[in-house]
Amino acid sequence: MTYRELAPPTGLLPVVACLWEHDLPPDHEQRIIPDGCVDLVRLEGELVVVGADTGPVVARSHATAASARTSGIRLRPGAAGAVLGIPASEVRDLRVPLADVWPDVGPALADALSAADPAGRLDLLARTVLRRGAERDGLVAAAARRLGVPGSRISGVAQDLGVSERHLHRRTVDAVGYGPKMLGRVARLRRLICLSAGAPSSLADRAATAGYASQAHMSDEVRRLTGLTPVRFLEDAALTAA
Repeated sequence: MTYRELAPPTGLLPVVACLWEHDLPPDHEQRIIPDGCVDLVRLEGELVVVGADTGPVVARSHATAASARTSGIRLRPGAAGAVLGIPASEVRDLRVPLADVWPDVGPALADALSAADPAGRLDLLARTVLRRGAERDGLVAAAARRLGVPGSRISGVAQDLGVSERHLHRRTVDAVGYGPKMLGRVARLRRLICLSAGAPSSLADRAATAGYASQAHMSDEVRRLTGLTPVRFLEDAALTAA
């Protein structure tokens, strides 16, 4: 299994986190966990919008002789609503044909991608997103950064940004696909992943460092977001990073 991330063109840096390619061997299972992002993906020859997930998704490649390659563009948290031109909540937990979201360009883009080589496909996707001229929601981007700080609270983040919690929730749902509470859960999970797998610390210590209220809190959220126990999830994360 090979996964590669490429930096987006300069003009896309505000709204695109990365371009990526993923080669899966035949009959391989891959667990996908929430990351607060929406992706535009060429999957089995079809262009789809992969909405922000609120739980784990297990994808399996077909049992064929050749590896299955997917490629796509990952939008930054807070950029999806503007890039898609619809509230990001409309594609939450869904895989939607891009032609349904962009009927003006989706079919033609799919044909062009089919005729292009792998590098050309990513370039076509990038140029199509660039032509959208979208801008990331600055309020939501700032909220995402603050929610990524251990111990942050939605009420405090909203107050710091000078808006009500209701206003922040509405903007986040439109731009990301779900509200600040879910975004905070994803941020804690990401912090947990980033902790050194070789650190001589207990699960309770890791829970506290990642910003969970307790080890039980961590266990509940990790199970909800990944479908695995914290021990199993951290073991898999360590193997993936190795």
